Amino acid sequence: MSRRAAEAEIAKGNFTVNGITATVGDKVDPECDVVMYNGKTVEYKNSGDDPRRSTYIVLNKPIGYVTTMSDEQGRKTVRDLLSDVGKRVYPVGRLDMYSDGLLICTNDGDLTNKITHPSHSIPKKYLATLTSHLTDENIRDLAVPFELEGYMLRPFEVELIEYTKTSAGDSTVVQFTLHEGRNREIRNICTHHGYKLTRLTRISVGEITLDGLASGKWRHLTEEEIEYLKSI
Repeated sequence: MSRRAAEAEIAKGNFTVNGITATVGDKVDPECDVVMYNGKTVEYKNSGDDPRRSTYIVLNKPIGYVTTMSDEQGRKTVRDLLSDVGKRVYPVGRLDMYSDGLLICTNDGDLTNKITHPSHSIPKKYLATLTSHLTDENIRDLAVPFELEGYMLRPFEVELIEYTKTSAGDSTVVQFTLHEGRNREIRNICTHHGYKLTRLTRISVGEITLDGLASGKWRHLTEEEIEYLKSI
């Protein structure tokens, strides 16, 4: 089950560790502790290498994939792209179905909580294509925080990348640097200013980048990248 679903089941008292009702945050040693869910033992399966060793990857998510491991509507999910990882990993944060780019995935729950917790302002960079010719003044205005749904947005940066021309007219590519992970934040910012967003691509999370990774492909994080995330 997903981490969120597991936490809900723990909160209901449906998990025990060595006969004691578990609470969220409990740690277990799968070699010697007995974990039970609704009266059934949760088996620990050794796959040959140490299954307790966490896996860390970066995926270049294409447009059209939902950032979940399953979908009730039958849509394509990032799980379809991770079938050859060899271990079950989960997305850290989200990219909406119509956005693409960098998505970190891991089975390290502590790191996931650290990266997604509001107290850790890890900068995330996105390329946004807008179907307007934005002036320098427009871009400055775009970078001014405002109150969204009763919440004052944290400061963020916007900078010009390039102007492009298509059959549909002029477009402007800008780079957003966000320091929080509010749902659909950039899309809501663009809508607030009356700009149409045609593409949104996440290109980095802190110092982690796609590094030439093709769309739909994944790679393992390097030891240096893992240490960097753990040190934030």
